[in-house]
Amino acid sequence: MSDRNLIFTLAKVIIAAAWADGQVSHEEVNSLKDLLYQLPRVGKEGGLQMSGQEWARLEMYIDQPIDEAERARLIADLQNALRSPRDRQLVRQALDEMVHIDGQISPEEEAVVEQVKQAIDDVNLNLFMQLGRMVGGAMARRTAVADAPNREQFFEDFVKNKVFYAVSHRLNVEQSELDIPEAALRKLSLAGGLMAKVAHVDQDVSEAEFGTMVQALQTHWEVDEATAVFITEVAVSEAAKKLDHHRTVRQFTTHTTPDERQHFLDVLFAVAAADGLAAYDEIEEIRAIARTLNLPREAFIEAKLKLPRDQREA
Repeated sequence: MSDRNLIFTLAKVIIAAAWADGQVSHEEVNSLKDLLYQLPRVGKEGGLQMSGQEWARLEMYIDQPIDEAERARLIADLQNALRSPRDRQLVRQALDEMVHIDGQISPEEEAVVEQVKQAIDDVNLNLFMQLGRMVGGAMARRTAVADAPNREQFFEDFVKNKVFYAVSHRLNVEQSELDIPEAALRKLSLAGGLMAKVAHVDQDVSEAEFGTMVQALQTHWEVDEATAVFITEVAVSEAAKKLDHHRTVRQFTTHTTPDERQHFLDVLFAVAAADGLAAYDEIEEIRAIARTLNLPREAFIEAKLKLPRDQREA
């Protein structure tokens, strides 16, 4: 097993341990990222650098809580990645550093760290036992966690349609579902994400903006109020984490017709003016979205001028 696989798997387990108490603060996220980069064998000095896609996959684990079943799968993966006492020592060292990452550790985090240490100590690293693990023990562990959640199955959605990914994740956690075809839900999620981007330009989404977004989903996509509120809540939450502009807009383009995209500009301006005045920065955000949607400048101007002059800054 390569160093890259060990480090990558270890990184996911460290994140899982940080989620043990059900929360990871912004400061803890930054500290975790520093720790992951400073792991032995990583970075310029270590000669092993994680790719952008690998970092994005780690972001999936930082983004949403990791439950016990998924954590068990990650620990089993880490056991399978161990090949030498040196590997085991590396894992122990990283776990000890994680414990002191922010100067304090919760009882839940401490318990998970001890669980991981016990799990790696249980792995027999004798050469012949390693061969046995490859054909027997590893298979048994994989079978034991075969049904455990694996968010990486949805990596493409995480990258290209973050709101849809978050909606799906929340529905799975709550063990509920929406009576909407998947294709329609993808489009709704993208629309919600773009509306939230405009509303969040000033780093805050007002009640009026939130209500306008809910109403837009009900009116233009014919969903019930509860569904519209649910999608809007998730979209606003994801916008606060900074949605990828180009990926979100381009995905919206693939799911809509030119007429739908042009009409959507009216929706975005309605959100911008929900508080009574479309601010300059909100208008510029809509301009950027229109440009990425490949809409002509005239379409943007036409939509903007539908707002009375006293309801827009520009």
